[in-house]
Amino acid sequence: MATVEKMPMLQEGHDRLNADLKRLKAERPTIVDAIEEARAHGDLSENAEYHAAKERQGQIEASISDIEDKLARAQVIDPKDLSGDKVVFGATVTLLDEDDKPITYQIVGQTEADAKGGRISYNSPLGRALIGRKLEDEVEVTVPSGDRYYVVSKIEFI
Repeated sequence: MATVEKMPMLQEGHDRLNADLKRLKAERPTIVDAIEEARAHGDLSENAEYHAAKERQGQIEASISDIEDKLARAQVIDPKDLSGDKVVFGATVTLLDEDDKPITYQIVGQTEADAKGGRISYNSPLGRALIGRKLEDEVEVTVPSGDRYYVVSKIEFI
C-alpha cells in the first residue's frame, strides 16, 4: 500500500490555498457560461472563443485538483508550539554570512516560499542544509551562484 506524503505548511499557507480553491470553484460557472455562449456561435472547429474557454476550464480543473491534493496532505504546523535547539520546519533562523552580515529566514512549505520575503522552503538547498542544525553550526550550501558558507547565530520559534 502506498503511503501519502504529508505536506507541512503554516496556517497562513493553508488559508491561502483554501482561498485560492474557493476563488477557482467560484469561476467554474462563468467558464461553463462562456463555453455555452461560444457553442451558440456555430462551427466549433474554427471557434477560437470556444477553444479558449475549454482550455481555461481545463486549467481551472487541474488547479482545483492540485490544491485539493495539497490540502488533503496538509500538515499544519504552528511554530509557536515548537521549541528546541535544532532548526526544524517553522523555525526562524538568523545566519551570519562570510562577512558576518546577518540574514534571517523562516523555514516554510513549498507553497509558502518567498526568499525575498525571508521565507525559504524546507526543500530548497539552504532549507535542507539548515534542518537539524544547532546554534553556532557552520553550514555550507551549493547554490547556482556557487558555494555559500553560513553560521547559525539564532533559532527562534515565532
